[in-house]
Amino acid sequence: MRPVFVQLQCSPGKTYEVADELFEREVASELYSTSGDYDLLMKVYIEDDVDIGKFINENVANVPGIVRSLTTLTFKAF
Repeated sequence: MRPVFVQLQCSPGKTYEVADELFEREVASELYSTSGDYDLLMKVYIEDDVDIGKFINENVANVPGIVRSLTTLTFKAF
């Protein structure tokens, strides 16, 4: 499994609703509120044979209230 980090920018006033929906979908292993350009940071584990873009589109990006996402792939843990 590959760890992938996704930053999410939410519509104003929708951050808690987005976080609740992601929690209900049981997609994230960790989910944090953040400061800056993005409102949420989530860590997901994706199976090696699953397309990351398709996974994000089908499980994360279609949550109502998400305006933008930024996906960061990881290569090695130190």
